[in-house]
Amino acid sequence: MTSFQGNPCWYELGTTDLDGAQRFYAGALDWQIARAPMEGFDYRLASAGGDMVAGMMSTEGQAGAPPTNWLIYFATDDCDATAAAITAAGGSILKPPADIPGTGRFAVATDPQGAVFGILQPDMSRMSPEDRAKAEAGGGAFDQSKAGHGNWNELMSTDPAAAFDFYSGLFGWTKSQAMDMGAMGTYQLIAHKGRDIGAMMGLGSAPMPTWLPYFGANGIDAAISRITDGGGKLHRGPIEVPGGAYIAVATDPQGGWFAVVGPRDVTK
Repeated sequence: MTSFQGNPCWYELGTTDLDGAQRFYAGALDWQIARAPMEGFDYRLASAGGDMVAGMMSTEGQAGAPPTNWLIYFATDDCDATAAAITAAGGSILKPPADIPGTGRFAVATDPQGAVFGILQPDMSRMSPEDRAKAEAGGGAFDQSKAGHGNWNELMSTDPAAAFDFYSGLFGWTKSQAMDMGAMGTYQLIAHKGRDIGAMMGLGSAPMPTWLPYFGANGIDAAISRITDGGGKLHRGPIEVPGGAYIAVATDPQGGWFAVVGPRDVTK
């Protein structure tokens, strides 16, 4: 039986300037971005290398006037059952399960420490066998072998040990390598289906618990130039990480936090 449970599967930007965000990310991440065919709702779809990798929408009119932010979705085989499990484990549901025609069923939640994330049950009736196998393997929006795709998912939390127990119970994630970061505590890698998909750590300089998406980039120095040339702000990097890759953490012109990861120089 095909199972998607726990795969990172979608990245969604809520922004205070939708047109500005489209221009920025098209340049910074080399995305092709177009308006989705949704009646009465302006939702933009970003693609890279032929794959849909992210969505964008305006935060205008949303409750609480949220700042620009990235939301990471994790796949589920049963959206309603996972939403119930989230509340049973101490999390909260911000947007209850609802259908997205042609896409699947989704919900938005917080973990017990307050970090926001989404869950998405794919509509398999519209998937070809090839797309189904790709999604089950974790391909699509999250693909660590392709630039412009989701590459890493990092949780900063007030209680990373409790957070791991929460997400492990939902998605079957396991602990991989743990790295001692001194005063900042432990950087605990998390694995799913035998591969590392992200990490959990203490709050650090984050003002509240949050998930930070990393997107693949072919050449970190070049990506940093595109980010700053487009009006974004570099906060950290380039920094070499284990395995020889480099990372950079930035905000877009509207203040949304994201990161990029890849080789220092452009490779063919």
